[in-house]
Amino acid sequence: MTTPFGKAVRHLRDRKGVSQKEMAVALGVSPAYLSALEHGKRGMPSFDFLQRVAGYFNVIWDEAEELFRIAQISDPRVVVDTAGLPPEYTAFANRLSAEIASLPPETVRRLAGILEKACNNRVKPG
Repeated sequence: MTTPFGKAVRHLRDRKGVSQKEMAVALGVSPAYLSALEHGKRGMPSFDFLQRVAGYFNVIWDEAEELFRIAQISDPRVVVDTAGLPPEYTAFANRLSAEIASLPPETVRRLAGILEKACNNRVKPG
């Protein structure tokens, strides 16, 4: 199991040709922590850590922004707060939580596309 952030970090490491151990030493973290991040066993890293990763790989601003965005959507322990929302929202969140592991990848891609389209079509205030 991995996360989008773990996949991105592994890609950056492979591109630079460094091991987890080398990167961990350079960033001041343990190799076990870095491994856990890459394998989706840790939550979202701190902003400070993300800045150190961007600096270590000397990534350009746009690439660093993308890395930060990927980190934000990579927490493997998601909590959905439906307090104050209609009951069907709570039911939907709970159903998704119960069923997500058994959904085929194509279904997840289709649901993500529906969500993306719905978010893009929202009326923005102002």
